Amino acid sequence: MAGPIKIAVIGAGLIGPRHAQTVAADSNALLSAIVDLTSAGEELARKLKVPYYKTVADLLQSADKPDGAIICTPNHTHVAVGLELVRGGVNILVEKPISTDIESGQELVRTAQELGVKVLVGHHRRFNSYMLAAKDVVASGRIGDLVAINGIWATYKPLDYFDPPAVWRRAKTGGVILINLIHEIDLMHYLLGPITRVYAEPIPSRRGFDADEGAAITLRFKSGAVGSFLLSDNVPSPHNFEAGTGENPLIPQAGKDFYRLFGSEATLSVPDLTIWSYANTTVKSWLSPLTTEEVTVDVKTPFESQLAHFIKVIKGAEEPSCSGADGLRALIVCDALKQSLETGAPVDVASPL
Repeated sequence: MAGPIKIAVIGAGLIGPRHAQTVAADSNALLSAIVDLTSAGEELARKLKVPYYKTVADLLQSADKPDGAIICTPNHTHVAVGLELVRGGVNILVEKPISTDIESGQELVRTAQELGVKVLVGHHRRFNSYMLAAKDVVASGRIGDLVAINGIWATYKPLDYFDPPAVWRRAKTGGVILINLIHEIDLMHYLLGPITRVYAEPIPSRRGFDADEGAAITLRFKSGAVGSFLLSDNVPSPHNFEAGTGENPLIPQAGKDFYRLFGSEATLSVPDLTIWSYANTTVKSWLSPLTTEEVTVDVKTPFESQLAHFIKVIKGAEEPSCSGADGLRALIVCDALKQSLETGAPVDVASPL
């Protein structure tokens, strides 16, 4: 494809404007339109001086039909919007979760495959500089064979986070597992490979909504590694991805760790990227002093890196870093965790397709 890639943004809620501004600022992309039923979409289109459409159908029938589209609508609409776009021949970057149920997510992935349309799932944290550096350390073998991971995602969401127009966040499909933990599941897949078994104990609900508020979780990976994870969106805490990395400009950066990767030769903490080992001693023993090494990070904006990748995917130069199957894999783990919360028993994780 010659010239800039035409990309539309579908949805002008919380994350849509950020995607739209990123597309508008990229010289290799052309923001072709904003699509949203509400006045917020029209206002965003006016601000960015691009065409505005109320529906995907209107966009597909227009001269502004894009090469790719970024889906930023509420979780439960991702599949319906995605199917409409892929059936119109438009490649999609769909914000996580790819769907709120496994069957419809599988339908979207299969339909896109049959039509030869590319699907990239917006687990943008795979492009975060700290995670890229952590992945490099793991892949290099510097910490040895991965044995275990300990993770935390804990913070406090105020009640107005659940107010209209985001009242859907109070429902079962709007809880912390599907909104936040799904990111962490994808990152653990990225670092350690597929999760095959989960168990979860619920954190007591204090809001009274149908949405889950968190859990204490154990994990088993296909590699044989194991993990533990503490999840809560109703406690004051600096131990979460956003506060640790400073990625979200709306959330104050605290710099505290949220992952510890335990290897046979060393332990890596993230995001400070400190490697603890016995590298400078002749005796590998708990009686010997541990030494530390800090990995340097060249911090870049993940949304920009993800967009650059999406453009290459549309051009056929790269395969999706987080494919539809990858997105389904994270969703299936979240579904297994919900089953475990309901049954009080461990749950084996099914294959994505």
